[in-house]
Amino acid sequence: DMEDFEKAKDKILMGAERRSMVMNDEEKRNTAYHESGHAVVAKLVPKSDPVHKVTIIPRGRALGLTMQLPEEDRYSYDRVYLMSRIAVLFGGRIAEELFMNQMTTGASNDFERATQMARDMVTRYGMSDALGPMVYGENEGEVFLGRSVTTHKNVSEATMQKVDAEIRRIIDEQYGLARKLLEENRDKVEAMTAALLEWETIDAEQIDDIMAGKAPRPPKDLQPKMKGSADTPPPDAAPSAAAPA
Repeated sequence: DMEDFEKAKDKILMGAERRSMVMNDEEKRNTAYHESGHAVVAKLVPKSDPVHKVTIIPRGRALGLTMQLPEEDRYSYDRVYLMSRIAVLFGGRIAEELFMNQMTTGASNDFERATQMARDMVTRYGMSDALGPMVYGENEGEVFLGRSVTTHKNVSEATMQKVDAEIRRIIDEQYGLARKLLEENRDKVEAMTAALLEWETIDAEQIDDIMAGKAPRPPKDLQPKMKGSADTPPPDAAPSAAAPA
């Protein structure tokens, strides 16, 4: 059935479920806020890929996942798209700060990817107005004596300081944007977190309901069960005998 294909696709793209991994209530709630932060920012920033599914079931090495799928194949990325990606990556940590008043190690990979993306924009893609269309630093992808990459520095120390400052500017700008969006949409983050804590996984239709300010529809595997009541006998059931007066 289509449900089987969907589960197989999730296993390939997001990793196998680790239901044997037990999280306490606080960690589960923190994960729900973290993933809700990613999803809400992704729904609000421009040129962001549609949010396909959000889950707090541990998969692979992750405690939870926000899965975005592009509507069509992409072969190149523009500046607005990359800036939005950086903002989405920061949404998880900001949600932890705003709603749980804490910081966890769960955002480490988000920070690593966001920093690398901002660095590539400045040093490789020429997407910085301050530094212009120029490549700063060339990497030789060779491994020698335990050194992962040999880097030839062909720019001055002063220029590298400008590169670092521009990377910091991009990161701070997108971090501020993500924080502003989450502060303005606290109700949507709370509603999405509640849905995740109840069902553990929500899909695009449920996310659209939440962003529209409506109560999310129940998961598809629960909807058929809700159509009829458990007290209603099936149509072909024989009538029960009348009770004696």
